[in-house]
Amino acid sequence: MESTFIDIVRRALDEEMARDGAVHLLGEDVAAGGAFGVTKGLVEKYGAARVRNTPISEAAITGVATGAAICGLRPVLEIMFIDFATLAMDCLVNQAAKYRYMSGGQLSVPMVVRTQAGALGGAAAQHSQSLESWFIHVPGMVVVVPSSPVEAYGLLKSAVRLGDPVLFVEHKRLYAMKETLPEDAGPIPIGRARVVRSGTDVTLIAYSAMVRSALEAADNLAKNGISAEVIDLRTLSPIDMPTLAQSVAKTRRAVIAHEAVEVGGVGAEIAARLAKEAFYELDAPITRVGCPFAPIPFAPELESALLPGSRQIEAAVRELVR
Repeated sequence: MESTFIDIVRRALDEEMARDGAVHLLGEDVAAGGAFGVTKGLVEKYGAARVRNTPISEAAITGVATGAAICGLRPVLEIMFIDFATLAMDCLVNQAAKYRYMSGGQLSVPMVVRTQAGALGGAAAQHSQSLESWFIHVPGMVVVVPSSPVEAYGLLKSAVRLGDPVLFVEHKRLYAMKETLPEDAGPIPIGRARVVRSGTDVTLIAYSAMVRSALEAADNLAKNGISAEVIDLRTLSPIDMPTLAQSVAKTRRAVIAHEAVEVGGVGAEIAARLAKEAFYELDAPITRVGCPFAPIPFAPELESALLPGSRQIEAAVRELVR
C-alpha cells in the first residue's frame, strides 16, 4: 500500500518513540501536527510530556532540545522552514555541534532537527530557501537530505539513533510523493550515497527533490543515446566521496545538481573534491546546476523560471558530451 512522505515520516517517528522512551518531540504546534501535519496524532499516543508544543522561538526550541539531549533524552525538534534555522544558528553551531569535541567525548547531543526546505509554489523569498550548505561548514553537524518517502524512513531512524546533532532536511515538494514501504525497511546508514540508476556517459549527482529531476533528465537523455548514472547523495555531511569518485572514473564526466543557490553551494564543495581526487579520470570540466543568485519570487511563473530542474540538467549534460 502506498503512503505519502508525510505518513512515512510519521511512522518512523512513531516507531522510534515506541522503541525508545528517550525520544521526545518538540516544536511549534507539534501536538497538532506541525505546519505540515507530520506529527499529527502522536500526542494522543504518547502524551503531552513527550510531544511538547513550544513558543514561537526557534532559539528557545533549539536551546531546550540541546539541554535535554545532553541530559540523556533524544529530542526530535521541528523548525518550521529552514529559513528560520537562522534564528537557531547560535545554539546549533556554537553549542550543539561543539559539545562532543569540547568535552573530550564526555558529552554528546543526540538530537534531530527536522526542517523543511525548497520552493513549494508561491511561498516567496522567506519560506522557499535551500540553506543546507551553510551547515556542512560546521564540524560536528550531520546533514541528511532524503529524496523519497522510503529514504526518509530509513535515514530518520538512523538519525534518531546516531548520538550526534543531525539536521534532517525535508523538501516540501516531496511531501505529497507516495511510495510503498517494504516490509523489511529499516535504518539506512548515514554517510553512504546510493546509485539510483547505472550509466556510462555521465554521472548526475543530486539530492533531495533534485534526484527526481536527475532521473527525468536521464530518461530523456537515454532517448538520444546518452547513458547517465544518477547518484543520490543522501547525506551532505559526511559526503560519500568514494562512491562519487568511483562513478566518475567510469563515466568520466560529472554534473552536480541542487535547488540551492549555485554560489557557495554543495556542488562547489563536491566539484573541488572531485577535481582533486578524480582529476585524471575526467574528460570534461565538472558542471554545476543550481539556482541563480536571486531570492525566490512570489509569482509562480517567476518562481518556475528561476528554479533548476531536469531541463537545465539535460542542457548541462549535452554541453559536456558535445
